[in-house]
Amino acid sequence: MEARIDKVKQQLQSQGYKLTPQREATVRVLLENEEDHLSAEDVFMLVKDKAPEIGLATVYRTLELLSEMHIVEKMNFGDGVARYDLRTDSNKHHHHHLICVQCGTMTEIMEDWLTPLEERLEREYGFNVLDHRLDFQGICAKCQAKNEAAAKSAEEAAASGI
Repeated sequence: MEARIDKVKQQLQSQGYKLTPQREATVRVLLENEEDHLSAEDVFMLVKDKAPEIGLATVYRTLELLSEMHIVEKMNFGDGVARYDLRTDSNKHHHHHLICVQCGTMTEIMEDWLTPLEERLEREYGFNVLDHRLDFQGICAKCQAKNEAAAKSAEEAAASGI
């Protein structure tokens, strides 16, 4: 974790910013909760546990700065809530998501399945893709099972005359 914080510090310094205690607390929360796609409010509540003096506006400003600097990815999954995710060096591109429109769960796809498409875009259009994001919206397996169980119960109730 310390190595990643040092990297963020270097990125900030290269653009004339400092890693203030508030910014560091925000980055630590993002690092500790990398799988969770936290909203600004979620980050604030977790940061406040560590540093009660930090205000919501400070967290918002920090997240916006980190987003502008491409340290975090600001995402919206269609529910009107911005979520934040730390970028990593391990993937050339950001990972992709499977988003259940019923329960809101998100599953990450860490593989980059679009490399052949990017190569084709470069070859055929001379377009060099720097980044992309792909979100699939649908219904997860758990919700599908619940839907099927509810439909079966409704059919049984109708058949028994209830």
